[in-house]
Amino acid sequence: MTPVWQVDLEVLETVSQNVVARDLFLRVAYLSGTGRIRSFLSELSESDEIDAETKEALAEVAQDGAFLRALDEYVHLTRVLH
Repeated sequence: MTPVWQVDLEVLETVSQNVVARDLFLRVAYLSGTGRIRSFLSELSESDEIDAETKEALAEVAQDGAFLRALDEYVHLTRVLH
């Protein structure tokens, strides 16, 4: 498993239990892993449907490759257990 701090396990579990957040972050992780994150960030910044605070939070997560990889791995590993 990707090395993460123990406190991050709580965050990973919390996100994995929230279906909307989990699915969104897994999509962002996919875009990041396929090199298409810049396109996502560009579309995000141009969106009039999303408030500035949400845009900032999403952009921050989208640029945290280590977190996205850890979340993707955590969700896939724990699906077997759940």
